[in-house]
This record gives sequence, structure tokens and C-alpha cells, in this order.
Amino acid sequence: MMGKARATGYQSLIWQLAALLALTGFSMTGCNRSGPQTKQAPKGPPAVRIEVTSLQRVSFQRQVELAGTLISPDQAKVSSEVAGRVQEVLVELGHEVRQGQTLVKLDTRELELSLRQAEAQLRQTEAQLGMDGTHISDPPPDEEISTIRTAIANRDDAYAQATRASQLIKKGLISQADYDTAQTRVKVTEAAHQAAMETVRSLKATLQQRRAAHELAQKKLSDATIKAPIAGSIAERLVQPGEYIRENTPVVTIVQMNPLKLKTAVQEKFAAMIHPGLEAQFGVESIPGGTFPGRIAYVSPAVDQATRTFPVEILVDNRDRRLKPGFFAKGRILTRLDENVLAAPESAVVTLAGESSVFVVNKNRVRKTPVILGARVGNAIEIVDSGIKGVPGTALQGDEILAATNLSELAENVAVAIGKGRGPAEQGGSSERGRPSRPEGRNRGGRQK
Repeated sequence: MMGKARATGYQSLIWQLAALLALTGFSMTGCNRSGPQTKQAPKGPPAVRIEVTSLQRVSFQRQVELAGTLISPDQAKVSSEVAGRVQEVLVELGHEVRQGQTLVKLDTRELELSLRQAEAQLRQTEAQLGMDGTHISDPPPDEEISTIRTAIANRDDAYAQATRASQLIKKGLISQADYDTAQTRVKVTEAAHQAAMETVRSLKATLQQRRAAHELAQKKLSDATIKAPIAGSIAERLVQPGEYIRENTPVVTIVQMNPLKLKTAVQEKFAAMIHPGLEAQFGVESIPGGTFPGRIAYVSPAVDQATRTFPVEILVDNRDRRLKPGFFAKGRILTRLDENVLAAPESAVVTLAGESSVFVVNKNRVRKTPVILGARVGNAIEIVDSGIKGVPGTALQGDEILAATNLSELAENVAVAIGKGRGPAEQGGSSERGRPSRPEGRNRGGRQK
């Protein structure tokens, strides 16, 4: 019985081996066939069909991004310096005004009366000082003023009378009382002379005061006509005709429109690159596609410790009045122009997980070369550095041929075929042909080593 069971097991094993050989393309009889057997080499994956491009040597304009707000470099809230009733408003919102142009007129009747009163008081004081108010502008010397001359004459006469009285009393020709009277008169005339001098000094001080009051009345009358202190546009019109306003009441607001100032802030790492005179270009949302030039005028010497930026002010020509204060602007500051910079076409660069690389084509195979990217101009991207650190000969030299299509199908040492036909990636339904590889594209269908 045991022999029969062993024979049945061998028979089952033979049938399993025959089935396995049938699946692999052989038969039991094939194994017994005489003659040499042909052994076929295993086939590798098909070559990826690609298009190629080359590295470039280009000029790169270095730049620093900016964002800021346009402001008016000069803005004035014009106020009335005198009280009065508004007689006329000569401007409207948005009007362009020049410096010195009349904006608002006040009623001048009361101011004219005040001026006449001040002028009358001035003429009175001038008359007391012997001035006619027209030909003589400065007060005459004290000795030429009538009150002083009178006091001097009385004093001199008293001196003479006292001298004669001294002589006559020695001869006994006058009484002691007459002599004392002459001496007293000398003292009285001296006091009168001193009082006249003090009066004249007071009149001269009063003259200065009344001249100032007269000039102030003239100024107030002139201030009743409110004029523009700067050239610009009317941003606010704050009063209406017939309205009574007090002193220091704002009437209009003027903003300077040309030039404007773009106020921005630059990161401290660019401090060594930013200086007055550099050109800038920017755009505003309200004018799509428009580019406006400017030039740096002022750079702050200090960095804001909270934001780690330093303020920069750019002057902008606005003669056509297309820009307005308050616009938000975004653009760039042009720092320097670098020549002969190594760059690769955008279609030849693939980025995955933050690391960029290119595929160098050499003898129908590709070599993956890591690159560090810099600035971008058009479809070219600057190659700041390349190759594997510590491995000589892996850096780009500038004359390499790069794969430009089907990058998602490439990996280190993959075979490629150069041409424009449909490659394996396209036959398999890939959607990455002819476009620069992106991280999400590599995850969908790409291979990497």
C-alpha cells in the first residue's frame, strides 16, 4: 500500500511540473528534443523620446521687489486767517490751482473800517512828532520836535534870568525874593524839558505801535482774499458762500500732484544695494498693464527693528495726472545689470520637493544634475550653482545639451531618443509633453531614481 501511495505522489508532482513548463512556453517533449537551444536576451525599457535645448548666456537685470503707497509730497489744508462772511468760493473739487491763485473771498467791509481807524491813529501820532505822513517816514531828532524846542527855549531863558538876578543881587538892585524866583524858574524849566523829552520818547514808541497796528489791519484786509500757498489740485472744498467763519477755519485742501512720492520699505538684506538715484518701475491696480517709472530720492539710514525694513521714497513724474495720491503700487527697484549669466530654458528645469535639476543628454542617455536657481527673465532661469557638492566634474559648464520635454519620464541614466515623434510617455497617456515638469507631474507619472 505504501508503494502505491508513493507512486501516486510522484505522478502528481510530474503533472504539476508539466503545467509549470507549459506556462513558461516549454513542453515536456521540448525538453527531450535534440539540437542547440537559442537563448534570447531580456529586453530593457524603451527609450524615452525627447526634444532638447541648450544652456544660454544672458544679461540679467537685478531687482528688488517693492510695494507701497503713492502720496503727495506737499499737502496743505488752507485756513482763513481772519473772521468774516464768505462772499465767494472760486474753486471746485478737483480743480487745478497754481500758487498764489485766489480760492475764497470774504466780505471786507469791517476790515476796511478797521484799517481806516488804524491809519487815523497813526497819522495823529505822526503829527505830534512833526511828521507829515508822506514825505517823512522816520521821526525827526528830538531837538527838532516843537515841544522839545519850546522846553529848551524856556530853560535857556530861565538860565539867563538867573544869571542876571545873581549879578543884580550883589549890587543890591533886586530883592532876595526876586532872586529866589529866578532860581526856582530854572528848576521848573529843567523839569519841563525833561518831561518833554519823556513825552517825545513815548510818542515814538506809540508811533511804532500804531504803525504795526496799521500794517496788521492791512494784512487782515489782504487775508480776506484767501490764496493758494502751493500749486496742486483741490482735494476738499469746505465752505460755502454766505457762511460766517472764524479765524483758522479750514476752507480748502490742496494736494500737490506732480511729482508724486512712492513710499515703500525694503528688507534690510538689500541695504547695501539701495541708494538714491536708482531707477524703479511699478504698476497700479486701477491702470492694468501700465508701467510707470520713478527714481529713488530718499533712503532712511535706520532699519525698523519691528519689521526689519528701512523706508525708501521714490519720486514719480505725474505730469499726465494718471496717478493719484493713495494708489497702492507694486513693482521693482532696478539695482544692477549682470552680463554673461548662465541660464537654462524654463522647459528644461524640473523641481521636486523644493529641489531643482536638469537632465544633461550624453550619448543617448541622461544625467540628472542638481541646480540652484536664481532670477528669471522671460523663459530663462538663472543657474546660480550646479552639480553635486564634493563631486568634481558634475557642475554645468555652459555647453551641455538638456532634455526639454517628457521630463516626468526621465531619471538618472535613462535611455532617450531625440526627435519629435510620440514617445513612450505620450503613448501611455501622459499629459506632460512639452511642458516644464512640476512636482505634482512627477508624482503622477514620473520615475525618479
